[in-house]
Amino acid sequence: MTDTATPDIIYTKVDEAPQLASASLLPIIQSFAAAAGVSVGVKDISLAGRIIAAFPENLTAAQRQEDHLAELGELVKQPTANVIKLPNISASVPQLVAAVKELQAKGYAIPDYPADPSTDAEKAIRARFDAIKGSAVNPVLREGNSDRRAAVAVKNYAKANPHSMGAWAKDSKTVVSTMSANDFFSNEKSATLSADQAGAARIELVAADGSITVLKDGVKYTAGTVVDATFMSARALDAFLAEQVAATKAAGTLFSIHLKATMMKVSDPIIFGHAVKVFLQPVFDKYGDKLAAAGVNPNSGLGALLAQVAEMDGGAEIQAAIDAVMADRPPMYMVNSDKGITNLHVPSDVIIDASMPALIRAGGKGWGPDGKAADTNCVIPDSSYAPVYDESVKYFKETGALDPRTAGTVQNVGLMAQKAEEYGSHPTTFEVPHAGTVRIVLANGDILHEHSVEAGDIWRSASTKQAPIEDWVQLAISRQKAEGCQAIFWLDESRAHDAELLKYVRPILAKAGVADKFQIMTPRAATRLSLETIRAGKDSIAITGNVLRDYLTDLFPILELGTSAKMLSIVKLMQGGGMFETGAGGSAPKHVQQLAEENHLRWDSLGEFCALGESLKFLAETKANDKARILGIAVDRATQGVLDNNKSPAPKVGQTDNRASHYYFALYWAQALASQNEDAALTAHFAPIAKALEENEDTILAEIKAAEGSPADLGGYFLTDAQKTDSVMRPSATMRRILG
Repeated sequence: MTDTATPDIIYTKVDEAPQLASASLLPIIQSFAAAAGVSVGVKDISLAGRIIAAFPENLTAAQRQEDHLAELGELVKQPTANVIKLPNISASVPQLVAAVKELQAKGYAIPDYPADPSTDAEKAIRARFDAIKGSAVNPVLREGNSDRRAAVAVKNYAKANPHSMGAWAKDSKTVVSTMSANDFFSNEKSATLSADQAGAARIELVAADGSITVLKDGVKYTAGTVVDATFMSARALDAFLAEQVAATKAAGTLFSIHLKATMMKVSDPIIFGHAVKVFLQPVFDKYGDKLAAAGVNPNSGLGALLAQVAEMDGGAEIQAAIDAVMADRPPMYMVNSDKGITNLHVPSDVIIDASMPALIRAGGKGWGPDGKAADTNCVIPDSSYAPVYDESVKYFKETGALDPRTAGTVQNVGLMAQKAEEYGSHPTTFEVPHAGTVRIVLANGDILHEHSVEAGDIWRSASTKQAPIEDWVQLAISRQKAEGCQAIFWLDESRAHDAELLKYVRPILAKAGVADKFQIMTPRAATRLSLETIRAGKDSIAITGNVLRDYLTDLFPILELGTSAKMLSIVKLMQGGGMFETGAGGSAPKHVQQLAEENHLRWDSLGEFCALGESLKFLAETKANDKARILGIAVDRATQGVLDNNKSPAPKVGQTDNRASHYYFALYWAQALASQNEDAALTAHFAPIAKALEENEDTILAEIKAAEGSPADLGGYFLTDAQKTDSVMRPSATMRRILG
């Protein structure tokens, strides 16, 4: 299912629901594209594919595969790059371990994930896995900055067909709680490097006795790079978490913690582990040594802890102690109330950019262990971006829920190219092994930043290169000119990093003569103004760094559209190519579960439709293929048809599902191409296809729905069986015959 030559368009093989949907949609795309002389190939960036590629020496020749992520990492630096990128798993350790076990069961001799490596061999294996876990894909592929916005057809549909919004009460007890000192925000230092300071730097920990431990050597910096360093105090974090557990109980609300353990794959699992330990502090005080000896790591979550306790000698006693503590703690925000899965079970289950918008949309309510909605204490330890959610909660308490029927829209221009800001900090994030001073020593010997730290503190450094910053500002200028609406740089001059960015932003705006077209505001103030703006039915452009790009392109779409999966997401690659992302909706594991149980996939491919149309139109420009332009315009018409005729997937068996929605997309696409008058050959090719699809509607839908309600055998989860998946996702023999 992969190509040796570079096709015109690369479609990524990913994970879970979007990959299952691809098994249905991609053959349609390839069939239609071929009529325009457009080749569409596939590169495998799935979690299973990346694991397989990482251990070739363990596998048979038939099992091995090339490192497609590395190949795409090079391709996106080429001016002809044209990539449709679907959401992939940003693997937590539990997901990584589960994928390895599945591959081993299928005969792949993948080594076990070493949770606590001791030998050089184990450390080498761990290093390979560490390159896979978390958000390992996006930093490699995002060689450009982000332009995300709701497509016009999608926004119009949301206004005409508003989604539900929870009612906000002025006396809601829901709050956002964050640290006021000794977190990443308050300890941040930042500087822009001169030419003399560029080169290979090192990060080292100097102990009180003067001994030096090199934490990272050979960190390469170029001139003009903004380099940040900061740390979170473990002592302050634990005190803050203990305060919040007590405050939540006193308020009678749900306790929740909101992190990004996928993208921030080093720091946030550690913070999550602190939350687990503090919540169960009496248990760890009494049984901590036994738990450690059994290999319990709170960073892996309560679910793993409970499973390990069940296997321990004396585990019943520890379990009884856990039950007693839990009974005395405030109720927790639940991932799945029916199954007893709490906020603290798995670090990757509650991801802040999905969990907080959902809670805000629901009127500030989270689900408790009793299966009922309740007010919630939303604990966000670091205060760098917590004010966005805090201000949102305060605003909606004052004004009530947003009305999707009349709301304007917030677009986003995001600084993300070349591993910008915190999302590129994984290799330079450390849990400090002992007290001392962490410092960055530059190539010329300058000490750029230094912090006094204690054992267990979380120290990290991030960097943002000059060229991506300049490109980001130019993209903001271009987008503001195109839209003519309010445009805000979400930058806080009192924050060290933002102050350095503004040294680039202001001169570029002044030189372009457009400084008066933009506002510069703190994230809190920008949140308030943006919400007021869209409530008035007007539009705004949020020009943000990498993390806020991620957070806001969930927050505002979920409020405006009901989902973030329907965003038009264009990455303007810095070397001239284009990457078209299919939305921020994640990979929807619950959708896979429903398909396996009921053979009904409710994944909505609207994001894929939007990306496809833009990809084809971009190809028409870069390769002078006018047939591709016509195909792209027809995709837009087909997408509008799916929306106008209510042919998007619905959640229940018997309703339209993903496969039926793809049938209608193909029908409307063929009809649009058959009725256009710019290219007679395309008209002649698609007229009989459109006619056959229309005449066989009842037959095709009956074939699609025939197996619904019964379990679907995919032959795997992380690595499904290709033949079984094809059978499940393309059940209509009639449609196969028509499309060829």
